[in-house]
Amino acid sequence: MPAQRSGGGRKKDSSVSLEALGMEIGNKPPQAPDVEEAVLGAMLLEPSCVDLAMEELTPSCFYDPKHRMIFEAMARLVTDHTSVDIITVSSELKASGDLETVGGSVVLANLSEKVGSAAHIEYYIKILKQKTIQRDLISASYDILRDSFDDSIKVDDLIDKAQSKVYDAIQSNVRREVQDIGSLINVAMNDIQEMQGSTGLNGVPSGFLSIDRITMGWQKSDLIILAARPSVGKTAFSLNLARNAAVDHHMAVAFFSLEMSAIQLVKRLITSESGLSADKIKGGTRLEDYEWEQLEYKLRSLSKAPLYIDDTPGLPLMEFRTKAKNLVKNKGVRLIVVDYLQLMQGPAELKGMREQEVAAISRTLKATAKELDVPIIALSQLSRQAVQRQGGGGKPQLSDLRESGSIEQDADMVIFIHRPDFVGLSENPEDKEKTQIIIAKHRNGETCEIDMLFKSEQIRFVELDDALDMRAGSMTIDSAMNNMVGNEFE
Repeated sequence: MPAQRSGGGRKKDSSVSLEALGMEIGNKPPQAPDVEEAVLGAMLLEPSCVDLAMEELTPSCFYDPKHRMIFEAMARLVTDHTSVDIITVSSELKASGDLETVGGSVVLANLSEKVGSAAHIEYYIKILKQKTIQRDLISASYDILRDSFDDSIKVDDLIDKAQSKVYDAIQSNVRREVQDIGSLINVAMNDIQEMQGSTGLNGVPSGFLSIDRITMGWQKSDLIILAARPSVGKTAFSLNLARNAAVDHHMAVAFFSLEMSAIQLVKRLITSESGLSADKIKGGTRLEDYEWEQLEYKLRSLSKAPLYIDDTPGLPLMEFRTKAKNLVKNKGVRLIVVDYLQLMQGPAELKGMREQEVAAISRTLKATAKELDVPIIALSQLSRQAVQRQGGGGKPQLSDLRESGSIEQDADMVIFIHRPDFVGLSENPEDKEKTQIIIAKHRNGETCEIDMLFKSEQIRFVELDDALDMRAGSMTIDSAMNNMVGNEFE
C-alpha cells in the first residue's frame, strides 16, 4: 500500500510543476475534472465500465490527485479480483489511509450521482486521454527547454532526449487495437502476392545465396547478433555484408566501428574489393603499374556506394540512437552494423554492473531496430569457454555469448563464425580457409550450418563452388560483362 501512495505523491509533484508553469504563462494545464468524476462514477455503477476504463486509462490520466487516488484504489481491487462499488472502494481507501484525503465516503456517493449515462464512457475516456497527451507534451517541452539551457548536456544527447520525450508522450497514450484474424489474413495475402513478383528476397540481401536462402534477406526491425572469438573474422564478415548491400544492391548502410578507425575499415574494403593481397595494400609490397589500374577500376563502384562509417570510440547509447535516427531519416539507411556491442557505453547509472550494462545495450539495440524499422547487425564477443569446451567439434553455443544472457534473449537471430583451424581441430593446411557460418537462433526461420571459405589475404568470405555455380547461373549479362572486364586487369 505505501508504494501505491508514494506513486500518487510523485504524480502530484508533477501536477504542481504543471500548475506553476501554467500560472507562468497565464494558462491552466489541460484538464477535465467533470469528465474525471463521470468516469469514476460510471465505474462505481457498471462493472463493464470498470473493465473498459482499466484497459484504456492509467492513474496519470486523472489530473485531480483525489480522483487519481480513487482510481488507484479501484485498480488494486481489480488486481485482487474484488468487485468495484462504493463500499469496497471506501474500504480500500480507508485501508490505505486515503479515505479522508479524498473527502470521505460522501464524495464517492456524490460521484455515482454525476454520471449522465454509462453508455458515454468511451467518449469520456477519449477526452481524458487527449488531456493526458496534452499535459505530457507540456511536461516534455518544459524538460527540453530546461535541458537546452544546460551547457553540460551534449547536443546529440539533447536531441535524442527531446525526440524520445515527445515520442514517449504520444506512444504511452496510443493503444493498438486488437485485430481479427480475417483482416490480418488479407494483409498477409497482399504481402505474399507482392513477393511473388519479386526475386524472393523481402529484406536487405547479404550477398551470399546460401544465407539469403535461409533468411530471405535481413528483415526489418530484427536484431542480428554476429558472434565469434577475437581474430576469427567478425569485422571482415560484417564488412562483406555491408559492402554487398551497398555496392551490389545500392542500399544505404551505416557502419558504426567502435574498435577500428574509418581509414582502417576502408583499407580492408579496398583489399577485398580489389582482389589484391592485404600486404600490397598495407605497403609491404610495391604495387605494379597494372595493379594501380586494377585498383582504380575496381574501386569505382565502391566509391559511389551509399556506405556511411562512424568510428566514434566508446560510442554512448544515446549518441548512437540519435545518429542512427538521422541516418535513417536523411540518408535512407536500410541496414545498420555495430562493431562491436561490448564496446558501447551503457547508461551511466549502470557503470560497474557489467552484466546489467550489456543487457541495457542489447535492449536498446533491439528497441532501436524496432523503432526505426531497419535490421541491426551487432557484433559480439564469445567467452573463452567457446574454445575450451570438450566435444561438439569446438563449435560455439548460445550460452557462450559474453557477459549477458539478455543478448541471446533480445536477438531475433544469432550467427556464429566457426573456423576449425582456429580452435586447433585441424592442422591440415588445406583446411585453413574452411569456415562455418552457424545460424544458431532464428526466431522466424530455420537454423543451419553453412560452409564457406575465408580468404584471409583478401579479407573476403566466399561461398563454396556449388553455391558459386548457382549464383553464376543467375547473373545478368551486364554483371557478367563487368566481371570479364575486371579480369583483364588480373
